[in-house]
Amino acid sequence: MEPSASSTKNCPDEFDPQDYLKAFYTYDPAAPLREDYVKKLLLKLHRIFSSGGVNGNLLLDIGSGPTIYQHLSACEAFREIIVADFSAANLCYYEKTLKNEPGTHNWTPLIKFVCELDGNSGKLVEKREKLRSVVKQVLKCDVTKSNPFDPIVVPQADCILTFECLSSASKDLDSFRQIVKNISSFLKIGGYLLFTDALGCTKYLCGDKWLPVLNLNDKLVREIITESGFLIEEHEVFTLENCEADAALCDYNSVLFLLARKKRDI
Repeated sequence: MEPSASSTKNCPDEFDPQDYLKAFYTYDPAAPLREDYVKKLLLKLHRIFSSGGVNGNLLLDIGSGPTIYQHLSACEAFREIIVADFSAANLCYYEKTLKNEPGTHNWTPLIKFVCELDGNSGKLVEKREKLRSVVKQVLKCDVTKSNPFDPIVVPQADCILTFECLSSASKDLDSFRQIVKNISSFLKIGGYLLFTDALGCTKYLCGDKWLPVLNLNDKLVREIITESGFLIEEHEVFTLENCEADAALCDYNSVLFLLARKKRDI
């Protein structure tokens, strides 16, 4: 059966965490490019969080999805992590994964990889326990609102992480600008923003539905983040040579990674 087209933005009844994880995080040994990209990202996150420069009391992950890989090094650098997503299904699945419930996605290869980076080879159980102890809240959020967490009060964070999320929430560049402004208000001045998103992408497949995303380019994203009061300290584009762009799943051509420091409120 051909996948159906979706004309609405990503929402809980369209997004199935298991479909997404099966498509993008189940690795084929004969085609390892996606796994290679995620491992490159984990190497980068390990360096950033273990260097001592990006740490503190609170990390806020906005648009976490159903994945835990982005928190495996962060949980060693922050006393608390708050996980937030628009999809109730993602939040429920995340909590089940955190508890390592039967039937949830197998993250063991990536947990093992990060444990080796930590110099704690084989201590997978301890890593899971550490992550579970540091994640303090799992919250519903809507980044299109000026207060995405309304009515819950969320303190300003030392670091905000948002991976492959904002293009799904944005209908156009103006809304992308506003979303960056909305989330930046939850970051302390001097705090860090860790950002990734697909470039040149208009849609991705989840189950039998194509979900639309805003087509972003590197220059515009950097301009908008800079205009939003940030100084970009690290910037890398993972191109087709080092990340997967499988037209059967997603029409992106590269992935942008940014580390930026908040210099001012806007």
